[in-house]
Amino acid sequence: MRLILVKPTNATRRLDSTGEVFQDGEHQHCATGGPEEKHNPFSGSPEKASSSPQKSRCCASSSLHEKSNGINPPRGSAQSKANSENLITTEGSKPQKKTKDISYRLGQRRALFGKRKQLSDYALVCGMFGIIAMVIETELSRTFYTKESIYSYVLKGLISISTAILLGLILMYHAREIQLFMVDNGADDWRIAMTFERILFIVLELLICAIHPIPGQYVFTWTAHLAFNYAASVDADVDIILSVPMFLRLYLIGRVMLLHSKLFTDASSRSIGALNKINFDTRFVMKTLMTICPGTVLLVFSVSCWIIAAWTVRVCERYHDAQEVTSTFLGAMWLISITFLSIGYGDMVPHTYCGKGVCLLTGIMGAGCTALVVAVVARKSELTRAEKHVHNFMMDTQLYKKIKNTAANVLRETWLIYKNTKLVKKIDHARVRQHQRKFLQFITASILLYNLFAVFQTQNMLYDLVLDLQHRTGELDRRIMALEEKLDSILVRVQSLPVVLSQAIAKLQKDFLDDLACRVHFLSSSLSSECCSAHPKQICPGSSTPETPYS
Repeated sequence: MRLILVKPTNATRRLDSTGEVFQDGEHQHCATGGPEEKHNPFSGSPEKASSSPQKSRCCASSSLHEKSNGINPPRGSAQSKANSENLITTEGSKPQKKTKDISYRLGQRRALFGKRKQLSDYALVCGMFGIIAMVIETELSRTFYTKESIYSYVLKGLISISTAILLGLILMYHAREIQLFMVDNGADDWRIAMTFERILFIVLELLICAIHPIPGQYVFTWTAHLAFNYAASVDADVDIILSVPMFLRLYLIGRVMLLHSKLFTDASSRSIGALNKINFDTRFVMKTLMTICPGTVLLVFSVSCWIIAAWTVRVCERYHDAQEVTSTFLGAMWLISITFLSIGYGDMVPHTYCGKGVCLLTGIMGAGCTALVVAVVARKSELTRAEKHVHNFMMDTQLYKKIKNTAANVLRETWLIYKNTKLVKKIDHARVRQHQRKFLQFITASILLYNLFAVFQTQNMLYDLVLDLQHRTGELDRRIMALEEKLDSILVRVQSLPVVLSQAIAKLQKDFLDDLACRVHFLSSSLSSECCSAHPKQICPGSSTPETPYS
């Protein structure tokens, strides 16, 4: 006998309480109420037998099997956990775990989102702590103590510890990323998510974050070709090569901004973005910030780049700056500022390739920031829609007043010409020519004003038409999106139609076969008995066969 056990859920517990019978299509395994019919092979007549022994054996075997598999009846808080998985056990086989339901996956995905955000925050804190400790150690080791001092070892030890913690947090962050990929795509093996691009990105990120000054004093010979001078060689600390790349850890700021953005955490925004095929990444967040507050973003970016580049140039140039020009922080800031603004006075020049590379990158960033500033200023200088309406109304009023004044001037000059030619005894030709000249000027001005007024009216009409066209286009886009959603729902229903039809046909076939089996059983029992006129409904409660006496 094959035994099928289903871990009880809400639906199965309701079926147990109402007395339903679970069948696998061939055998009847367990019933919760009512007697069970048995066919007597000797008499051929059906007889009723108590189902309590079979029921007790079935329930006992199910309870023993549940205990052996570690399954307990769900109570209290364990009910939601029990509803998330089903176990199917066959005779001589092990339990197989079914796929988690959608509610469990959504809950797991939300928990992974929260853990990933926390890991990103902790990684940013460790990265910034390492950068600040590196700057403090570099400044103090030049003035107050040497690299062999205990204070240098302590600070570099703290930097190494924070770097190790940062690497662990980055690995945990990518582990959460892989778990999210598995939850989103329903994958069972984590190696499916390990593509070549992901592995390369993880290795590159670990290499960037692993660079830091190690404890101890290590020097190398640094040769720089000074301008209009000789090639100077000095013994420089290796910490310069290991300290400057630590600023690459600032990429963690973009990751934290992405994970804390309302556009990324809001479910409605992500749904709309998914429908429009928009990827919510750091680039999209930066574009959004440039749209909302462009001035603030440019100011923070420019000042941050200015300070970091100035400190980097100071560190790179301090071994080859005998005149203490660029090795001071103020001098380095002046050099970076004139390079950032593309001025280049030439009073200060970098001597090392490190300083020259920093100045080159500063010039490139300065050109980009200048272009962005011009675009932002041009956009901020434009009038808004309300301001355009007010401006158009004011211009319309002023043009109308000018037209009325010009018409009044034309009438005045006409009267003065008539007065100086017809109503005086002696005609003053100079005055008449003056009024005629003014008369022609006012007529010309009135014609120009009328043309300008017509152009202005046409412009306003075109502006209103464009606004109306934009409104109608937006409404049409919304209707098209709604139509696409309806078509998608219709497609889903059409695709599910064969499954529904197959289930309905299977149910009808099962009902027909059950009715046929019941009739055959009734006829065979009737023929085997000598005097039996039992009603068919007493044996087959589900049958609708009319009463037929058999003698």
